[in-house]
Amino acid sequence: MKKKPNLILIGIDSLRRDHMSLYGYPRLTTPHIDKYATKGAVFENLFSPSIPTTPGYSSMFTGMDCFGTDVVALRHEGGLGKHLKTLPEILDKAGYNTTCVGFSHNPASRGFKKYLDFEGWGSSEKGRSPKAENLNAVALPELKRLAGEKKPFFLFMRHMDPHSPYLPPLPFERMFYSGNELDKKNRSLDPALTFKPFCDYFASWFPTGCTDTKYVDAQYDGAIAYMDAAIANIFDQIAELGIEEETLVVIDSDHGETLNEHECYYDHHGLYECTLTVPLVFVWPGKVPAQTRFSDICVTKDVTPTILDLMGIKPGIKFDGRSLAPLMKGQSRAPEPEFYITECTWMRKHGWRTPQWKLIHALEPDFHFKPEVELYDLIRDPGETVNLAKKEPEIVAMLEARMQAWIAKREKETGRKNPMLTNLNWHGKGTGPFKTSQEAYDGMHIGSPGAAKSLQTKELKTQRGQKTL
Repeated sequence: MKKKPNLILIGIDSLRRDHMSLYGYPRLTTPHIDKYATKGAVFENLFSPSIPTTPGYSSMFTGMDCFGTDVVALRHEGGLGKHLKTLPEILDKAGYNTTCVGFSHNPASRGFKKYLDFEGWGSSEKGRSPKAENLNAVALPELKRLAGEKKPFFLFMRHMDPHSPYLPPLPFERMFYSGNELDKKNRSLDPALTFKPFCDYFASWFPTGCTDTKYVDAQYDGAIAYMDAAIANIFDQIAELGIEEETLVVIDSDHGETLNEHECYYDHHGLYECTLTVPLVFVWPGKVPAQTRFSDICVTKDVTPTILDLMGIKPGIKFDGRSLAPLMKGQSRAPEPEFYITECTWMRKHGWRTPQWKLIHALEPDFHFKPEVELYDLIRDPGETVNLAKKEPEIVAMLEARMQAWIAKREKETGRKNPMLTNLNWHGKGTGPFKTSQEAYDGMHIGSPGAAKSLQTKELKTQRGQKTL
């Protein structure tokens, strides 16, 4: 009996598509991924519509949208619903060994047989942070072990290098920066350093006296380039083990990142394009066509249905997402050009995105003191710098109506209320919705990388059945 194909999923946290040379970024940030991706298919318009990490991976691992998962908040309370089956659970039932590296205790990671952790955070006190090498030290031996077993395997690796704090080791720190980050005449970092909710966190990893936003931006790019070099070790080991032709390799991200745009400051909140746009690559020699690129709009709920379709596994689940495999086979696939977008990170907002328009509607006041309604013309203003909500009220009304019609449709189909309206403790404060932006500004705060890490983890007791080594 022929062995079932293996699956390796490289999930890169906080990786925005437009900072990868794979997608035309002028800095050579991902040369190894670029080369590897020529062996397969690259999708140029993948969106993660429900940010950040917990809802992003919940959708990716279940093939469901936020109505199907009932997950929209980073600080999701409890585990995934019993009505859901995750990708590791599906593959476990199909006879697979399953291992998760670097994503223990999050509700979205339910169902793996084995969990391995590595140090994926850091601070200026510890110096440069070799996150990807820490991952390799754990993941490469596990890959060898899995490849030596008789069972097929699913290995998931969550890379953390593009996630703040951006602390790439030398020489990547200065790979894309040759200026003076301590120039006192440069005041470009002042807005971030005086933003009360985040300023203590930034002080824990920005160099003392740093004044230049371009330096911090370069650290993000350097972290990607450093990680790319380490990922090359994974590609090499797949080849050395001789499992290329029996292994589907997928590369994607849970969400993007905001650098110094939109006043969101080196984080992943705000429903702007930099946070919604993520990469997607499939490589499987002989099964996925090499050197192909697809511009069709797709979303993270499509990832699991595509993986299972390519691998020939039929779980009998009606996914909200749809397989992208027909495109790779030269067949047609009905487009999905407009979709619902949500976030419950540091702000609670939802909206509607079409190929031309982006509507963002705040469900409660945010700590950036932004207007309740934002409207952007993505064709004329791709950087989303001019809010047209007051100038184009008819378009706002049209998009709001389409969004509300979609919400009503999905509520009826799932039998559950829109999770954006039920997750009122999304901020973990236990106070209910914020009544003013000042209340949000004074109440929301992050002080250290350790605190950031704790926001994405749950106590071990909430993740029954997880075996962490």
